[in-house]
Amino acid sequence: MPENLGKIFYMDWELDFLHHLQNIHTPELDKKMLFFTGLGDKTILIALFLLALIIIPKTRKYGIQMAIAVVISVLIVNVGIKPFVKRCRPCWLEPNVPLLIPVPHDYSFPSGHTNAFFAMATALYLKDKKLGLPALALASIVAFSRMYLFVHWPTDVVGGIITGFVSGKISYKLTNPFSGLFKKKKRRRR
Repeated sequence: MPENLGKIFYMDWELDFLHHLQNIHTPELDKKMLFFTGLGDKTILIALFLLALIIIPKTRKYGIQMAIAVVISVLIVNVGIKPFVKRCRPCWLEPNVPLLIPVPHDYSFPSGHTNAFFAMATALYLKDKKLGLPALALASIVAFSRMYLFVHWPTDVVGGIITGFVSGKISYKLTNPFSGLFKKKKRRRR
């Protein structure tokens, strides 16, 4: 936790929602949420996964687009938004709520895990909808896990979804600069 808690701003419903999530904990659900949130903690595994996609010719285009999306998303969130907004995490505000993970030391808004997973999922979805839908489902579970574990406000997660989507879209446009240029326009019937 930083010396300065950062800015404390939230809406009452957010804290109520997070408290509600604390009441639905079960040992089995705890394990699942720890697994899904842990995927975002394994930066080296994500990097190796993306590298593997890039190395394999059949998946190269997916890997490149997803890697670019992650880089853009990390720059936007970790370099741009988080240090500027400096939002306090719910677990800093209420340190008596038992955590299943170590207390995060960076600021809260937007959720970096949510941002990164939605960036990759959006990039994949824009390239291949059939592969992208399960990726978006996974990103949604990761996002939920961050609130379940009491380390992010719901609006942090919404912010992460938005920045992730924007990063994925930028990546798609960068790697597919002519997408849409050569599509036939549908003519209106008169």
